[in-house]
Amino acid sequence: MFYWLALLEEWYSPLRMFQYITVRTVAGAGTGFLISLLAGPWLIGLLKRRNIGQYVRQEESPPLYELHNKKAGTPTMGGLLILLSVTVSSIIWARPGNLPVLITLASMWYMGTVGFWDDYLKLHNKQSKGLSARAKVLLQLAWALALVISLDHFPETQIWLRRLMVPFVKDPVIENIGWLAAFLFVTVIMLGATNAVNLTDGLDGLAIGCSSSVALTYLVLAYVAGHAVFAEYLYIPYVAGSGELAVFCGCLAGAGLGFLWYNCHPARVFMGDTGSLALGGAIATVAILIKQELVLIIAGGVFVIEAVSVIIQVGSYKLRRKRVFKCAPIHHHFEMMNWSETQVTVRFWILSIVFSLMGLLTLKIR
Repeated sequence: MFYWLALLEEWYSPLRMFQYITVRTVAGAGTGFLISLLAGPWLIGLLKRRNIGQYVRQEESPPLYELHNKKAGTPTMGGLLILLSVTVSSIIWARPGNLPVLITLASMWYMGTVGFWDDYLKLHNKQSKGLSARAKVLLQLAWALALVISLDHFPETQIWLRRLMVPFVKDPVIENIGWLAAFLFVTVIMLGATNAVNLTDGLDGLAIGCSSSVALTYLVLAYVAGHAVFAEYLYIPYVAGSGELAVFCGCLAGAGLGFLWYNCHPARVFMGDTGSLALGGAIATVAILIKQELVLIIAGGVFVIEAVSVIIQVGSYKLRRKRVFKCAPIHHHFEMMNWSETQVTVRFWILSIVFSLMGLLTLKIR
């Protein structure tokens, strides 16, 4: 919305600053933060009045229940605050009608809706299980299919969709992987990111803090990918219009910090699957649109570790009837090793920042 003010620069020259992505990115981050901060008490009050509180599972891990039982009843579905803040700030500061931003917002809301449905079923049934794993995967798969069909429809996006880019390599490893392989690749990225963020959301402030650092990494990657000169200099794919995704990532990071204000220990609100699936879907979509999908494995290293810990735990138990960790995901393992919740969260934040910086290094090492 503010982008159009740049058209009035002949009348008032300082208005030209609104054409710059950097200015709108910083402004978007600030706006997202303020909306989240100011709307937080209202949403938390609304959730409390409607008795939308967290259910803490006891049957699966009694020792973990002893640590978390005091969190029962804390308002959940707080991801709505993130969705609202990111959407409003993006509408205000991103270039109107920009296709990559619209696609990313749609992806965020779709995944957020799936998460909302899951949260609603948990509350309605008064248990920790909402949507079945199969139903959740099928819904996520449907969006991956819709995204691939949409990107494959336009010649300019079809080229990039079918190219396989690998970190540290300046040219496509495979020029055209075909429609089916592109669909499978996008599906793995989308499902992997959404479910990994979801698994990480188990401690106060953990998922949102890690998501914010990854969002800042993709802010830089999106800006470079949308800048023809920088993209050519750094040997990365130039994707026209993708620079506006830097504004979106700024809004996401700002809204995340605003949410963290209320989600830090002891949390006044939880994001629920509404927030975790939305965050994962948004970040995955940005990665797909700027052709930096595999960098997400590096920048989102904490999410990868969390997901792998669950795979190892489940696989080990099914094959050997033995558990590798005291509890999975791995952040609970450290909790049960007498680390305080704050220690686990802050140390994982530090790891997330390190992984994010490593992700940025892929820009230069090619």
